[in-house]
Amino acid sequence: MTSAVDGLKDRLLAVSQPDDDGVYRHGEDKRAKRVEIVLDSLHQLWDDAVASMKESGDEVPAKGVALAAVGSLARRQIGPCSDLDLVIMYDPHAISDQNVTKLADKLWYPLWDSGLDLDHSVRTKQQCESVTDHDLPAAMGWLDVLPISGDADLIESTAASIQERWRKAARKRLPELTESAAQRFERFGQLQYLNQPDIKEARGGLRDTVLVSGLAMSWLADRPHGSYDDAVEHLLNVRDCIHLAAHKDTNMLLAPYQATVAKMMGLSDPTIPDENQRATESIENMQTMLARYARQIAFALDSTASRATHSLTHEKPRFSFFQIMQPRGRGRREAPKFDVIADGVAKHEGEVVLASGADPAKDSKLVLKVAVAAAENDLPIAPSTLENLKKAPIRDSRWYPESRDRFVRLLASGPSLERTWEELDFADMPGRLIPEWLGIRNRPSASAAHRYTIDHHMIEVVMRLGCEAPTGERYDDKHYTALLMAGILHDIGKRPRITDHAAEGARHVPVIMKRMLFDDDVIEMATLLVREHLTLSDFATGKSPEDEAATSELAARLNNDPLLLDMLFDLTRADGSSLGATAGEAITKKYGWSKWRASLVGAMYAAARAAAVRAKEAQTASN
Repeated sequence: MTSAVDGLKDRLLAVSQPDDDGVYRHGEDKRAKRVEIVLDSLHQLWDDAVASMKESGDEVPAKGVALAAVGSLARRQIGPCSDLDLVIMYDPHAISDQNVTKLADKLWYPLWDSGLDLDHSVRTKQQCESVTDHDLPAAMGWLDVLPISGDADLIESTAASIQERWRKAARKRLPELTESAAQRFERFGQLQYLNQPDIKEARGGLRDTVLVSGLAMSWLADRPHGSYDDAVEHLLNVRDCIHLAAHKDTNMLLAPYQATVAKMMGLSDPTIPDENQRATESIENMQTMLARYARQIAFALDSTASRATHSLTHEKPRFSFFQIMQPRGRGRREAPKFDVIADGVAKHEGEVVLASGADPAKDSKLVLKVAVAAAENDLPIAPSTLENLKKAPIRDSRWYPESRDRFVRLLASGPSLERTWEELDFADMPGRLIPEWLGIRNRPSASAAHRYTIDHHMIEVVMRLGCEAPTGERYDDKHYTALLMAGILHDIGKRPRITDHAAEGARHVPVIMKRMLFDDDVIEMATLLVREHLTLSDFATGKSPEDEAATSELAARLNNDPLLLDMLFDLTRADGSSLGATAGEAITKKYGWSKWRASLVGAMYAAARAAAVRAKEAQTASN
């Protein structure tokens, strides 16, 4: 027996195909067409189900029962292979539980046979309110509801009730929402820095756009528009292309789909004759585009959440009854409190802001002052402050000793470096401080072992570099500075058509560090570490630590300096432990510094260090 939803998936795919040249255009129109097809099919399915029940003697009343959509269909953002999130709502006084079950069977079974995934539920109004009061994802889902068939008033009144409860519970729900977002970011990472991102769940992805809408619906903050809307539409287009490439409902931009998706997005250059090179460059172009839109969405969420938090903070007057009774207070509101935490930098309501009188348009040093204060105090930079910092007259050729020292302090700030660097990256600061950074910004790594883009991989490496050497002794300031600078620059040579990125990086390092006014000996150490940053791993996996000639050669490459070997070991360990899944593995948060690799590298390091000590002793004895 045929149904109104037979072949629904094939029909959606048919209206979603790219143009004859392989480019996916007019994504918004295609999404509207898919919504129209689904709604028409569901309308007919409902009418057929109601008629079928009537024929069997079971009445479905016009009032008191209805079919509604939530999720991407309710937001009118359904993809070519998206699942359907549907709910039957009913009033127990209007229709019996037995008849509701019969109606559900007549709707769900044909949909399961249609080829699309189905997320379904049957609820009363009271059950909907109870679930959304205690389940944050359910509450977020019900903020966008689309009546399909049946009693539209029942759906609309329930949705209005849930939205009103959402607004009233905003003070409690906002911390819960931001905490759930933080947990998701920790699990899925940041879209702009991942080689194979989940474009829905990663930070800067489509899930964040749902949170932005939820915050706006709380009436605590306005929803951003303009460039934000453009970013959302482009990311939806990428999602559509992933569905077409994978022929299933997935949001993972995995390596097998990337060249196809890039071509559909119009990023493949047909004038490049070599197919592999054309695919590689199109993927890099797509990564850059995704990073731009992901930053826009992430910033929109941060700024909207910040405004909502401030709205809640100032919801209650900042004065008390006792202030009213005091003549000096005269009943006036208390002035906002700014705690100065650095020169020109203050803390205000949990965020780093510019202090009174600080003008970034006249002070290029403010950027790193703010960054260091944020990282060392583990605080976010206020979105408005980031916008103001863009006005700073930064020139890469004009560094100051205090700015150089602050840059090193920023690198040494540990785990908080990740958030602070991301904030600076949104404001385009790293490329203005170090123009060579733009050559690797957002670039995916050609190596399957890398989970992150090249720029974020280097940040991950720096976060793992401590000031304690493998021997247990602490590095002095010069050696630790050289190690940190080697960490942030070790892959700066990974550029298109460069075969030896270590040698290319070693060519850039002295140029960069001289501009930044580092001492010559620090520059020499950092340059050597960048040039040799793969050497210890290569020796460990290709030679034996029992081979004296090999260990002596490795020691000689580091000038027979045991301390430089300590630094190379730390850099190698940080580099290896920041890797993600290798080819054939699932994308996870497990890193690539396995016990096996640690034992190989550790044994080679220990043997080479012993060789360096012997060489030093022999040199001392000969003198």
